[in-house]
Formats: sequence, C-alpha cells, structure tokens
Amino acid sequence: MRIAVTGSTGLIGTALVRSLRADGHEVRRLVRHPARGADEVQWDPMRQYVDTDGLRGCEAVVHLAGAGVGDRRWTEAYKKEIRDSRLLGTAAIAEAVASLDVPPRVLVSGSAIGFYGETGDHAVDESTPPGDGFLPSLTVEWEEAALAAEEAGVRTVFARTGLVVSREGGAWGRLFPIFRAGLGGRLGSGRQYWSFIALHDEVAALRHLIDTDSLEGPVNLTAPSPVTNREVTAAMGRVLRRPTLFPVPAAALRVALGDFAEDVIGSQRVLPTRLLESGFRFAFPTIDESIRAALR
Repeated sequence: MRIAVTGSTGLIGTALVRSLRADGHEVRRLVRHPARGADEVQWDPMRQYVDTDGLRGCEAVVHLAGAGVGDRRWTEAYKKEIRDSRLLGTAAIAEAVASLDVPPRVLVSGSAIGFYGETGDHAVDESTPPGDGFLPSLTVEWEEAALAAEEAGVRTVFARTGLVVSREGGAWGRLFPIFRAGLGGRLGSGRQYWSFIALHDEVAALRHLIDTDSLEGPVNLTAPSPVTNREVTAAMGRVLRRPTLFPVPAAALRVALGDFAEDVIGSQRVLPTRLLESGFRFAFPTIDESIRAALR
C-alpha cells in the first residue's frame, strides 16, 4: 500500500513510518523543503500548498503535523502558532486530498484528547461533547478543518491521542531523565487523571484506523485504564527503581509552563470505547507495561 504521512520526523510519525516500511508499505513523507527523492512530497502548511502530484496513487494519508503542545511555554504568540499549524495544515491536506481525481480511501487526521477539557474523575469517551478552554475549542476547529475531505467522500478518522509513553520525545521523554536521576515526583496534587498510551500501541492503533473501513469520525487513542498522576509517579519509581520524593507544586508549574500548566494539573479520564469496540487489542494496556515497553 502507498501511504502519505505528514509529521514524519516527529515522535509518532517517525515510529509509524518505520513500522509501515518494515511491513513493506511504500511511504511518501510530506516535507517543507523541495523534494529530494521519490519518497518525499513538498508542502507548505502555512501557505496552504501541497504538491498533489506526490499524493497520486496513495490509498491512505496520515496527517500528524503540528507545533508541539508541550514544546514551549504557552504565550499568546505560541498559542497562535499551535492553532495555525493545526488548522492551516489540516485544511491544506484535506483540500489536497479532495482535489484528486482518485482520492485516497482514508484520511487519518491527528487530533487530541484535549477535546474533552477538564473531566475530573468522570470518565468520558467519543460520545462526550467538547469541554471548555483553549484546547477544546482548538480541537473542535482542528477536526472541522478536514471538512473538504469528508465532503469529497473520503473516510476521515480523527485520532484523538492521549499522552504517549516514550523515551524518545513528548512529555514522557522529559520525565524519564528526571525520574532516572531520582528527582521525580507528582505534579500538583497528583490526583489528576492522565490518559496515556504506549508508543507501540499508538502506532498499532493508527494502522488499525487505516485498515478498519467501519471506523470514521473521532476515535480515542488512549489505554483502557487511565491512571492518576500519583499512580504514574509510583509506577515510574517502581519500574526505574528510583525514589519519587520531589513533588512539583502547581504554582511552580504555572510559572514554568504558562497557560499550559492548567492542562498538566488538569484531569482527563478518557476511555477508548470505539477503538475497543472495533476489535483493537492493546499490547501494553497498563501504565507499568507501557513504561517498561518504552525502556526496551
């Protein structure tokens, strides 16, 4: 199968491309410089440009590009960058897909569990309406930006991803060195739920979305049993065999992270109802298993 991927140099994109190629699929990576080989397709999300010739013959497009939510302190300028990268990039891909004489059979468009906002102890799934705040409103617009592909009859799936457990990047990539040094601890109260997923399961789930014709619309990519930050802290200590004695107060997180701190200390208890109903099975369903998988 020929599959196009945006965000192919990011944490999830790199792992997905590696997995697809290992199984013999042809991958075309969308890049922001002139194409240097047959496997590259030029695009410019800010200018809404995609070289559509490079998408011809693709049976699937996986769109994962976007400025990292946790990469920098949230200032108003960076929040605009986060928003623009998602809305303009998604609209460009959706319109390019819709313009093809023979469009791909599926567009898997990256999304996030930020859609649900603060959920406290209440478990939510794909039937739950959006929450309030910057990330929920952004995620609603982000998914709506793919409308052109949906209107063209392309099966469109929104992969609402949780916190990816990996040493290679993302939030967990920052946690591992701290906990290895014995400096880890709970964040804020520690009572907030974290909806996580092992990187291996994230990639397997994305491939499941590509292959499962019955799936469209939002699908939560999170492990089946969300845990509190306090439980995450204990699991990191257990697996790494390190003490976890250094909690980070909520006030310090607000200084360091800006508005993003409210999402770190906020609670999201998200369940992968549609993923499980479609027959997907997690290789690493628990937090301990996910942490151990990241260390392999």
